[in-house]
Amino acid sequence: MRRGSSLIESAMLLPLLFLLLFGMVELARISYTYYALNKMLTTVASYVGSRQAVNFCDEADLTVTFAKTFAITGGNDATAAPLVPNIEASSIRVGIERYDVASDSIAACECSATGCDLAQGGAAPGYVVVSLTDGYPVRLAVPFVNFEPIVLRPQVRMPYRGT
Repeated sequence: MRRGSSLIESAMLLPLLFLLLFGMVELARISYTYYALNKMLTTVASYVGSRQAVNFCDEADLTVTFAKTFAITGGNDATAAPLVPNIEASSIRVGIERYDVASDSIAACECSATGCDLAQGGAAPGYVVVSLTDGYPVRLAVPFVNFEPIVLRPQVRMPYRGT
């Protein structure tokens, strides 16, 4: 009698234990992916935020393009495989911000001569903001359960130290 009840109890708890195990593995995978994306964006922000004469208003600026390629592939070869799957340079957005005294807040800096366009004689931005344009979708892989993808939206803001 005891042997039969312990077998039934084990059969009832085993699926729950497997679900918890897969959940922990998926949580670790999502955490690692978020960390890798955040590190990638930090690399871009750190690189472009410390260089001189970066034209943030030009999408094809060589410094910004190199920083994106370096962060995605870990080198300067744009044809190399990305460190995080399915991410491209076009999905990384580099923005600029400045402290606004009138509103006592940080706001986006426009690309104009009175804003942060250095090519037109504007002042340097205060911050470099790097983010993913549409986020990074991660699909959970738990057996027998179908979830909607979780969209990770990391963002990095660093002070601009270039001149």
